[in-house]
Amino acid sequence: MTSYKAPLIEGITGPWEVVIGLEVHAQVKSNAKLFSGASTDFGAEPNTQVSLVDAGFPGMLPVINTVCVDQAIRTGLGLHADINLYSVFDRKNYFYADLPTGYQISQFHHPIVGQGYLDVDLDENTTKRIGITRLHLEQDAGKSTHDLHPSRSYIDLNRAGVALMEIVSEPDIRSKDEAMAFVRKLRTLVRCLDTCDGNMEQGSLRADVNVSLRRPGEELGTRAEIKNINSIRFIGQAIDYEVSRQLGILEGGENVIQETRLFDPGQGITRSMRSKEEAHDYRYFPDPDLPPLRLDPKRVENIKAHLPELPDAKKMRFLESFGLRPYDASVLVSENDIARYFEDTLDCFAGEPDGDRIAMIRLATNWIIVELFGYLKKESLKINQSKVSPQHIAELVRLIHKGMISGKIAKDVLLDIWETGKGPEQIVDEKGLKQVSDPAEIEKIIDAVLAANPEKRDQYNKGKEKLFGFFVGQSMKATKGQGNPGLINEILKKKLPL
Repeated sequence: MTSYKAPLIEGITGPWEVVIGLEVHAQVKSNAKLFSGASTDFGAEPNTQVSLVDAGFPGMLPVINTVCVDQAIRTGLGLHADINLYSVFDRKNYFYADLPTGYQISQFHHPIVGQGYLDVDLDENTTKRIGITRLHLEQDAGKSTHDLHPSRSYIDLNRAGVALMEIVSEPDIRSKDEAMAFVRKLRTLVRCLDTCDGNMEQGSLRADVNVSLRRPGEELGTRAEIKNINSIRFIGQAIDYEVSRQLGILEGGENVIQETRLFDPGQGITRSMRSKEEAHDYRYFPDPDLPPLRLDPKRVENIKAHLPELPDAKKMRFLESFGLRPYDASVLVSENDIARYFEDTLDCFAGEPDGDRIAMIRLATNWIIVELFGYLKKESLKINQSKVSPQHIAELVRLIHKGMISGKIAKDVLLDIWETGKGPEQIVDEKGLKQVSDPAEIEKIIDAVLAANPEKRDQYNKGKEKLFGFFVGQSMKATKGQGNPGLINEILKKKLPL
C-alpha cells in the first residue's frame, strides 16, 4: 500500500487534524427478524410485520435467528476480523416511543466479531488500511413519523426487531474522502457477501459519523456524533460542515461539547439533538432471556470455506491476469452484477490466442465502463437491466480487434444494438459497415486523393507537416468512413515521407 497522509486543516492559530470514526449499521439480509419470525420485507403496510416479541408483549421470549448469526460471521470474515466463539447479548436501556420494550437487545462487552480491517482505495495508486474495532449484532427500533398530523406522531413497528450489524471503525479516518471511500467499500463488501443489500435510500445501510479535531500529535479531541446518515454524499457534506463548525469553536478559544447531532440535507448543516450518552447512561446488562452465544469452530471454518471471491482478491486477479488499470478494476468489482457482466464477457473470448484474448479483454473493459455505462446512466438502468448483453459486447469488440469495423463505426453499431437488440455482426452486414482493410484498395484510394490535391502535397513536401491530417481525413472520406485508419496512416507515411 502506498504511504498516504491526509492534509491538515489550516486555522488562524495553526494546523488542526481531523479525526473521524464511523459506526455503520448494516441491515442483515434475512427473511425473518433477529429474535422473531416476522417478515423483513421492505415497503409493507405499517405495522403488518410485527410479532408479539417485536411489540414487547409481556412474557414473550426472544429466539435467536441462526441465519443472522451466520451472516455476521460471514461479514466478520470478509473484514479479516477475529470471530469470537463466545459472545453475549445485552439490554441497552433507553426510552423511545418506537422502542416497545424500553430496551434494545444488543452486544457490548462481548461482541460476536472482534478486530479487523478494511483496505480502501483513495486514488489510482493509493490504498489506506482502516481498522475495524468490532462488529456486533443488535435489533433495530421502529420508525416514528412526525409530519402526518399537526399534533400527533405515528409509530410503525415493521422495522422493530430487524437484525442489524453495527460495524465500528477505529478513529483512523482523516478526511471526508476517506470516510466516503470506507462506506463505499464496505457496501461493496457486504453486497459481495450477500449479507446486506446496501440500499442506503431504504435505510438498509446508514452511518453514525463521529468527528473531532485536534492539534497534530495531541490526544483525541471532543467528538460530536452525527446520527443516521443514509447517503455517501450526505456523509461528505455533514463532515464538511461539522469540521467547519468545530474549527470555528476551537479557533475562538472555546471547547467543543460532546453531543449527538442530526444532519439536515436541505440546509447542509448539522443540528444539536441531545447531549451524548455514555455507556453507563444505557445501563447495559446481559439479557436474562438469552444465554451466551457459543460458536462451534467447525461452523466458522465451514462458513469461511464457502465465502465468495472477495472484491480485493477479484480486483487483484483482474490486475494481474489482464493488466487492467487499477481504477478500471475497482469499478468492475464495485458491484456483483458489474463483475458478473464483465466475467460473462470474458467467457466469450475463451479459446482465442492469449495475446488476442488479453487485447480484447482490455478493449471490452473500456467499452463497458465508458460506452455501456453511458447508456445505462442516461436511462437510469442497472447493468442487469442492460439492453446490450455481454455476448453483444464481446462480438462488437471482436469486430474492432479484427479490423472489420472502426471504433467510430462501432459506436453507431452499439446504439443500434441498444435500440433494436440485434447482434453486431447482423447490423454490420445489413448496413454494409465493414471496414475497408484491403491494402491494395486503400492504396488505390490514397493515390487518388494525392492526385486530386497536388498543391496540398507540394505544401506538405515543403514542411507543412500538419497537412498529413488533411490527407488522412480525405482518405477516410473517400472510403465513407469505412477505411482502416491504421492502414491509411501506414500507407500515407510511406507515400509522404518527411
